[in-house]
Amino acid sequence: MSSPSHCRGPVCDDPSAAPAVTPAPGGRRAFEAGFTAVEILIVMAIILVIVSVAIPIYKTDADQARTSRAAAEIKVLEDNITLYIGNNGFMPADLSQIGYGNFLDPWGRPYAYLNHVTNTGNGIVRLDRFNVALNSDYDLYCTGIDGQAAQPITDPTSLDDIIRANNGAYDGPAANY
Repeated sequence: MSSPSHCRGPVCDDPSAAPAVTPAPGGRRAFEAGFTAVEILIVMAIILVIVSVAIPIYKTDADQARTSRAAAEIKVLEDNITLYIGNNGFMPADLSQIGYGNFLDPWGRPYAYLNHVTNTGNGIVRLDRFNVALNSDYDLYCTGIDGQAAQPITDPTSLDDIIRANNGAYDGPAANY
């Protein structure tokens, strides 16, 4: 193998005579500067682990937010029913009489209301663990995540319901009552 005339021995003084390979950051050569398949797989695995942890946390937080919103909306409905009673001397037959006939809970279903005096409304009498009515005046609740309600709030389908109990002294999840 002979070197060009302008080169002496194995070292060449002319930089244009031989192809230059500049090292890339991290000690790699320029033609090796991309990511390897293993590195890409490791990054994807890390992202999948983070997502798999974050989604259940987000779902739990979203459900808690909906539960809190439903309890707050029940309190608003309760206040409007109290104003209606104060103005008219009797309870409304249904929620449309206070302007909330088409009002939906955070899960997209109508709130349930039952006037105990006239037995009117779209709800049922709700019972506690001793089979005693939760309220003596009216029941107001939403059916929660599953959209189902049974008369006793201890029934498994009712534990996620957001209820009004003790004639308004409690507004919240049936499971916590």
